[in-house]
Amino acid sequence: MKRGDVVLVYVPFVGRPGGKIRPAVVVQSDPLNSLLRETVIAEITSNLTHAAKPHQVLVDISTPDGGASGLLTDSAVRCERIHTVPQRDVARTIGDLSRAIMLLVDKAMKAALGIA
Repeated sequence: MKRGDVVLVYVPFVGRPGGKIRPAVVVQSDPLNSLLRETVIAEITSNLTHAAKPHQVLVDISTPDGGASGLLTDSAVRCERIHTVPQRDVARTIGDLSRAIMLLVDKAMKAALGIA
């Protein structure tokens, strides 16, 4: 597993029991992914309502970069919804985000976390 991988992972619901398998992008560094049994992910959603906001990144699957994501529909990386999950909860890798998209994810993570 590497930073930028688009994975299907069990993500717990917030504020209630349970969870579901959903797409996410690995945002943790590669050295930590090798060292730890957990990884940090940002959720991905097909709900594009907030995709233009600074804390989200649109992934347009009609572009070469978006097509490599493995996603089935245009989606948004929700950098305001990050989780630490056990690596064993990652069901599989379905694609990856390009360097260009990951630079946008980095910027959106800074916006979501209030980092200048």
